[in-house]
Amino acid sequence: MAEQQQDQRVPTVIADELHIVYRVNGARTGKGSATAALSRILKRGEERGVRKVHAVRGVSFVAYRGEAIGLIGSNGSGKSTLLRAIAGLLPAERGKVYTDGQPSLLGVNAALMNDLTGERNVILGGLAMGMTREQIKARYQEIVDFSGINEKGDFITLPMRTYSSGMAARLRFSIAAAKDHDVLMIDEALATGDRKFQTRSEERIRELKKEAGTVFLVSHNNKSIRDTCNRVLWLERGELRMDGPTDEVLKEYEKFTGK
Repeated sequence: MAEQQQDQRVPTVIADELHIVYRVNGARTGKGSATAALSRILKRGEERGVRKVHAVRGVSFVAYRGEAIGLIGSNGSGKSTLLRAIAGLLPAERGKVYTDGQPSLLGVNAALMNDLTGERNVILGGLAMGMTREQIKARYQEIVDFSGINEKGDFITLPMRTYSSGMAARLRFSIAAAKDHDVLMIDEALATGDRKFQTRSEERIRELKKEAGTVFLVSHNNKSIRDTCNRVLWLERGELRMDGPTDEVLKEYEKFTGK
């Protein structure tokens, strides 16, 4: 029976021996540097002064519809890089990423347009996620209310540049959370805002999971991971150190970090 239930689960993301490598140009800039750079490019070989950063090293896992998966690990362990690769924003050096449906990546630094009002950004953000104008109109007030940015004034009609970083992050999350996603990836989005907003955010993630999507959450807040996720991937130095139920993985991670 257990094997039959396993077979009925629908995979949404498959990482197969995934390697991601950044190339950082460490050469100094100066007179003639553009000519030198062009010369290096034309040589088609290993470039002098270019440093490779192996950010993700042979990571393999299968994510299933209905899961909420936490990504944990030390700073620089490859969590955000892995999300960007799943979203199709970074090419694989080796290995493959397969996705079923459209992955959506939400980060605290996700770009909204500072010179436009919050209202206009809600419309543009919704359109960018594939929502129709009718869907955006129907959910507009829900998005504004969820973000809480109008609790101390009519900020939704003001340009985004007048918002605090916390207000902007809350609005980004609220726009993304208004849509049902095949795969939603949240990079530290719960790190901003007060506890009231974090509680609302965690509840919305649980709703998204129930609505048959898959949610990935990167967070340094172990309580958010415990409250939200049923599975955790632990990365260290780009390698997948542990993959399993939330409590089991966090217990080992907390031993490792001493927290």
